[in-house]
Amino acid sequence: MSPALNLFNGERSTAGAPETNGSKKRVDGFGTRAIHVGSDPSEETGAVIPSISLSTTYKQSAIGVHKASKPIGFEYSRSGNPNRNALEAQLASLEAGGADAIAFASGSATTATVLQSLGPGAHIVSVNDVYGGTFRYIRRVAGENQGLDATFLDLENAGDDEIIAAFRENTKLIWIESPTNPTLRLIDIARISRLAQSHPAKPLILVDNTFLSPFYSSPLLMGADIVLHSLTKYINGHSDVVMGSLILPASRSELTAKLRFLQNAIGAVPSAYDCWLAQRGAKTLHLRMKQHGLNALAVAKALHACDGVDEVIYPGLPGNTELSRRRNALAWRSLSPYARRFIPNSDEENPPADGFPFSGMISFRIRGGQAEAEKFLTSSRLFALAESLGGVESLAEHPAQMTHGSIPPEDRALLGIGDNLVRLSVGVEEIEDIIEDVLQAIRQATTVL
Repeated sequence: MSPALNLFNGERSTAGAPETNGSKKRVDGFGTRAIHVGSDPSEETGAVIPSISLSTTYKQSAIGVHKASKPIGFEYSRSGNPNRNALEAQLASLEAGGADAIAFASGSATTATVLQSLGPGAHIVSVNDVYGGTFRYIRRVAGENQGLDATFLDLENAGDDEIIAAFRENTKLIWIESPTNPTLRLIDIARISRLAQSHPAKPLILVDNTFLSPFYSSPLLMGADIVLHSLTKYINGHSDVVMGSLILPASRSELTAKLRFLQNAIGAVPSAYDCWLAQRGAKTLHLRMKQHGLNALAVAKALHACDGVDEVIYPGLPGNTELSRRRNALAWRSLSPYARRFIPNSDEENPPADGFPFSGMISFRIRGGQAEAEKFLTSSRLFALAESLGGVESLAEHPAQMTHGSIPPEDRALLGIGDNLVRLSVGVEEIEDIIEDVLQAIRQATTVL
């Protein structure tokens, strides 16, 4: 059994690791790796925090002989930088099953590089409820400039035959977001992977894991080939960095090399300072994600009991419908080994009846329409009306007019992105304050109904 599978089963053994004094080397836990991987004390000064390397070029001791680094020596900062290397090592250690990470200047640059790697005339299958910026790049950039063709499917509810029927000879990639943005649909990654492997095209599986972070979900252990993160969100966690990353398993080393070549050739690289900030932010990812999840679960329960709310969408909460209960069961099955250890009294087969933490994202439909949604958004004291998500502070937005405004209205309607839909990124403030603020804002928005 591989180390990744051992982790998935919640074990700490490391089959295949080098032996020390006749015993297997112990694998450190998630939080320990977040703090220490890529952060060895400086051999020169003893500093326990990495320095920020702003140099754009590096002295060679002879032509082509550089200071040691992996995978190549330092030569020019676009091609390699100590801070970027350290961040990439940290990220690869956090995504269970990951061997290599590649950092980019933004989540959008990450998306662009993956799709460019497919070459001209490729076909992809994408979840239909995809992030608006990804939809825009697929349709308006890759579609127009490289002839990329895309089939958008409801991968949560589509049957096996429907999904397989969407595959073509030139289908090179399946693009998954789980949960989707903003309706929080869940995709069974293991099922999609099995279907992809059953088809002659054998398309790659990419999972955008931004909403859950490596703490709550481990897509590589479920059959994904590539995991994408907008580091801007939970991994950095402080709303002060715009970055993205890809993480791949050892079995995809050739693809990793191709993507790293494009990273350098296109020049879509983050700055040393941003890498330093993101690495610092990721050191507390395990602490923040636990509190984001606990706070979001409490808010979801409060919204569920509120008369001014028509529907609460939070996969960690069972809800009252067959769809919400099915989604809740899938969320439970797909939890990472780290999240499983965090949730007390966890039954491997059955989710807790009263719900469980599942990241910090909630969507809900306020009773009324656009006017009530806007009133809620402007009445909140703690939830800033702003795009983005995953910071320590609580944020709220109106998807139909903000993050998904680039999607045609008829398509938004089909996806359930209505005028009364509100998306919350629940922060790590004191939970009593968050709940009080949400409920008072709903009262203000719906009292005239």
